[in-house]
Amino acid sequence: MNECIIAPSVLSMDFSKMQKQTQILNQSQAKWLHFDVMDGHFVPNITFGASILKGFKESSSLYLDVHLMISDPVKYLSDFKKAGANQITVHVESFSNDIKKIEEAIRLIHELGCDAGITCRPNTQIEPFECLLDCIETFLVMSVEPGFGGQTFMENQLEKVRWLKQKREEKGLSYRIEIDGGINSETAKKSKEAGCDTLVAGSYIFKNDIEETIRELLK
Repeated sequence: MNECIIAPSVLSMDFSKMQKQTQILNQSQAKWLHFDVMDGHFVPNITFGASILKGFKESSSLYLDVHLMISDPVKYLSDFKKAGANQITVHVESFSNDIKKIEEAIRLIHELGCDAGITCRPNTQIEPFECLLDCIETFLVMSVEPGFGGQTFMENQLEKVRWLKQKREEKGLSYRIEIDGGINSETAKKSKEAGCDTLVAGSYIFKNDIEETIRELLK
């Protein structure tokens, strides 16, 4: 089992207090920052691009975990690498679930010097992508529909977590199992018990005492 990591989601920050909250995160037990990049096409929301990531890179030494919810991720991989991304996660649906195209995207991410992750929508089965598990650093399980923060946790997605944990053990692999959506103290516990070692949390962290909430999620 990998060490548990909390990845606060920048999407839920209070941007009027961005500098102060970034300083708090830097002093907290969080080790990653999670960036939800949305293009208004792949998902019905628009967030931010590489320039925002660059700003965080200049003000934080935390590992920058970029989740691309966009229709043409390959086109922008280099931009996010230049802006400071440490890991780039792409959706299998962005490639129409085509294994060869996803493999190529993973290869390009690695060539840029970033860790690579894959993810999918809650209604997408993950078994067809078993052949990719030995070439990624992270599999991100979406426990809400991608597109908006503050949604309710979909407990049935923990079946994917259990499957990923089983495959990781069977194959002797070390990829991280990350979960994103509706994470609070209760769902964090369930996620960790199922096999998650990386928890993305947004609203729950930023609507409460940031440092204390991160400590709580790590328990």
